[in-house]
Amino acid sequence: MKSFQHARFAATYPDMLADARYGPAAKFFLDDLYGPHDFTERDGQFARIVPGLVRVFSADIVQTVAALAELHAISEELDLEMALRLLSPALDAQAYAAAWRALGRPADRERQIRLMLEVGQALDGFTRKPLLRHSLRLMRGPALATGLGALQRFLETGFDTFRAMRGAKPLLDTIAQRERGLAEHLFSSNDAGTGSA
Repeated sequence: MKSFQHARFAATYPDMLADARYGPAAKFFLDDLYGPHDFTERDGQFARIVPGLVRVFSADIVQTVAALAELHAISEELDLEMALRLLSPALDAQAYAAAWRALGRPADRERQIRLMLEVGQALDGFTRKPLLRHSLRLMRGPALATGLGALQRFLETGFDTFRAMRGAKPLLDTIAQRERGLAEHLFSSNDAGTGSA
C-alpha cells in the first residue's frame, strides 16, 4: 500500500519534482511524508516525547511535531484499513480505488490533507525566522542525547529544503488542489483511478 501511494504521488507531481525550485521540497514530501520507508523509529519518538517536547524545542516546533504525529497516526490507520479491504494481494489503480471507496471516511481524508499542508506551511514559516536554523543546530546534541535524532533530522532537512525553495505557497497550493481533486474523484466515481492516502 505504501509503495503504491509513493508511486502515485510521484506520478501526480512530475512537474513539481522536475522543477529546479520546487523539486527538492516535492521530494521531501514524497520521501518524508509519503515515503514507503519504515517510520517506526520516528513515530515512536513522536509518541514518547510530544508532551515533554517543550523542554527541548520551541512552542511552534512542538505544534508542528504534534501535527506531524497526528498525520502519521491517521495515515497509518487509513493505510491499514484500506489494506484490509483489498480483495487480492495484487494492487493496481482499480483495486486501490475500490479499497478507497470501501473504506470511505471523507472527513478523515480531508483531515489528512489539512495536516500535510499544516506541516508544510509551518516548515515554510520557520524559514522566515533567522535564528531558528542556528537554534536547530544547537539542539542537535540535546536531541541526540534524549533519543530524538530521527526527529531532529526531519526538522533540519525540512528547514533547509523549504528555505532553499524561497516560498512554498505555489507548491502547497498545487498539492492541496490535486489531493482534494483526487479524493473527490475517488469518492464520487466507480471508475478506476488513483488517489492519495
